Amino acid sequence: MAVRLPRPRRFDVCVALGGLLGGLLLWGVGLATRPHTEAYVLLPGRWPLLLPLVVMAGCELLRRTAPRTALLIGTPTIVLDTVTQGSLVTILMYTDLMYAAVLYGPPASAHRIPRVTGLLTVAAAVVPFAVWREPEALLIGVITGLVAFGPAATGLIVRNHRDAAEAARLRAEQTALLAEMDRAQAVTAERARMARELHDMVANHLSAIAIHSTAALSLDDPKTSQDALTVIRENSVEGLAEMRRLIGILRDSSGDTEPVAAPTLDGLGALVDGARTNGLDVVLDATHRTVPTPVELAAYRIVQESLTNALKHAGPGRVTVSLAQRDGLLTVAVTSPYGDRDGPRAPGSGAGLVGMRERAALLDGTFEAGPEDSPDGKIWAVRATLPVVEGEPE
Repeated sequence: MAVRLPRPRRFDVCVALGGLLGGLLLWGVGLATRPHTEAYVLLPGRWPLLLPLVVMAGCELLRRTAPRTALLIGTPTIVLDTVTQGSLVTILMYTDLMYAAVLYGPPASAHRIPRVTGLLTVAAAVVPFAVWREPEALLIGVITGLVAFGPAATGLIVRNHRDAAEAARLRAEQTALLAEMDRAQAVTAERARMARELHDMVANHLSAIAIHSTAALSLDDPKTSQDALTVIRENSVEGLAEMRRLIGILRDSSGDTEPVAAPTLDGLGALVDGARTNGLDVVLDATHRTVPTPVELAAYRIVQESLTNALKHAGPGRVTVSLAQRDGLLTVAVTSPYGDRDGPRAPGSGAGLVGMRERAALLDGTFEAGPEDSPDGKIWAVRATLPVVEGEPE
């Protein structure tokens, strides 16, 4: 089965054609590298040097598609050229084949060819000098180095620079890919944080509006409707204010607007008072010291969302909020009656529990929520444990 060689590239065709035409031009004007009178010219005359020229030009067609094959054919061809009067173009094309074999050939050949040609150069200088004892004999090694070792070494240098540039390009692409992945992760994390903040700030107000508006519609009592409308107005105004603050921060791209201060645990009293206004019977028991700002914000939001869930789903009874700090941990617990309720309910999506769990996980804390048994009956308990570095608030 015949082996089909790859189709030569256009540039290689131009190199081969240019070499052939240049060699024919020198042959036509009678220029050769050696006179026919020299003893080692075994094939004198002008016609024998055309054969190495044509074969070498054909090898140039394979300089990139099959560089090792081209060099294997070109090497005996250059030897044949040495027993004729010789053509300078044939020698130049062979140096290009040597260069291309190192530059475009396999990595093993690229490192082996310069070593072999280097040894041949040394041998071509030492052996003739040792035999003839003439300084001119060293010129054989010089010519061998110029024709074989020089192009091979040049090809190796260029190949190393090309490989280094390719490695740098790959590293740049990997760095850009990692940067894009980091950016995408940062955007995803920021979107999740914004979703948690938006949910925690607005859900409480909207839940109170939904419950009180349902009560006002279901009860035909002017006093109850008036009270419900008052609560609805207060919660809608507060909710709109929170939304405006958040939207203002998101829209401000100049950085001139000061960010809104994050809520602190000192604001739990006002949070509980708001829950009482919305109809919850809440008891607050908080014993804590200074804690880092991220822990303080997470604890506040967990209490806020727990009260919102109690407002939407808890049965009649007392809601207890407790905070305790001991052994480097801040423990947050919110319990509410668990069971059916007679009053109106507000719909829930489960995003509140997900947000509370995410807040605890971001601080390497723990979070649990679910029904529990107590002496007063079944309750719904939300418990979170947040690590605290005492005495070194962030």
